Amino acid sequence: MPTDIVMPQMGESIFEGTITKWLKKPGDKVQRDEPLFEISTDKVDAEIPAPASGVLQDIKVGEGNTVQVNTVVGTIAADGERATTAPAQVPQPKPAAPASTPPPRSEVAPKTPPPAPAPSVREEEDHARSSPLVRKIAREHSVNLSQLTGTGLGGRITKQDIMAFLERQEAAPTAAPSAPSVPVSRPAPPTPSPAAIPGDVMPMTQMRKIIAQRMVESRRTSAHVHSMFEVDMTRIVQLRNKTKAAFEQRHGARLTFMPFFVRAAIIALQQFPIVNSSVEGETIRYHRHVNMGIAVALDWGLIVPVLKNADELNFLGLQRGITDLGERARSKKLKPEEVEGSTFTITNPGQFGAVFGLPIINQPNTAILGVGGIMKMPLVVTDADGNDSIAIRSMVHLTLGYDHRVIDGAVADQFMAFVKKTLENWSEEVG
Repeated sequence: MPTDIVMPQMGESIFEGTITKWLKKPGDKVQRDEPLFEISTDKVDAEIPAPASGVLQDIKVGEGNTVQVNTVVGTIAADGERATTAPAQVPQPKPAAPASTPPPRSEVAPKTPPPAPAPSVREEEDHARSSPLVRKIAREHSVNLSQLTGTGLGGRITKQDIMAFLERQEAAPTAAPSAPSVPVSRPAPPTPSPAAIPGDVMPMTQMRKIIAQRMVESRRTSAHVHSMFEVDMTRIVQLRNKTKAAFEQRHGARLTFMPFFVRAAIIALQQFPIVNSSVEGETIRYHRHVNMGIAVALDWGLIVPVLKNADELNFLGLQRGITDLGERARSKKLKPEEVEGSTFTITNPGQFGAVFGLPIINQPNTAILGVGGIMKMPLVVTDADGNDSIAIRSMVHLTLGYDHRVIDGAVADQFMAFVKKTLENWSEEVG
């Protein structure tokens, strides 16, 4: 029996998707989990893998069409099963692509490629230190994974590691003119909608509707309470100013303040696991790992990409992961799984100058950390002899929004005191 290809559920808050491109045509052979078509939603653009191996039998929904999730968009026939759909039923193709688009494949059957050589010892070592996705990217770009330093657990090479390596290669000057590099096309940022004129009545976008719904649901679900702490960031500000140039030169990534806050939160969550939990009916689930949601402001809304297993990353891995998620969120290149599964969230209203905020909990989390702006302020400091003086310090206001159904005020304040202590006495190497 043919296997249905369906529009997938792209997260709890997404109910429809637009097919932007079919990567196969009817009659083509496909392998299970091979990219089959591309979709776009209000939150993510993604390649959708084939649900089974066989032959693409027909396409029921053509490019450019938007359908509800779980809609059948095509079928795959099993190997050896003949297609039953006539070619006339296949949606008409779009107009011819620009000249830069590669020509269509020849109908002449290609010669059988020679068998792949047995993996070398080096390849076996690379296999042990990376994921299939990382190895696929390495093969496509002819990268020897032994050149990379992994930021994952046990030195494992992550996707962020290899993407940062490729970006550094692209930015570096070409050593020999005989092998010019091929420029990598970058996705253009989404075209913003025209600004509304005062007096206009504009319909909400799908993302705006979802945000509105989720925020109201969260307020109805969780008993919101907020605790605010002042934190002296002077030590970290000085460390960043001293090391940011070398950090960027060495790793090809900007050194921002966010990984400091993320790292401090992870350490505190490990000390107070109730803050890294969620409510399931009348039970509390304590999560084994920290999946850190990091809110990203977009021109058309707000999205919370998730840095999975953030507790397994070192400082460099956190910085690369945060930068990667933020860039792909703004270019609508996140994958569905990258906007789901958070266990704790950090939002940063301070980037726009806010002193502090009172954030709404990102369900089903039980807490969210709001980071205000880092500002120089006068502060009373006490020296070792007990003498007081006034000094100019770099201060930030951190606000913890927490669900009082699960987290008591005493625990919330202890958690925040631990975050404060970690930041004010920062001693970890930044790489």
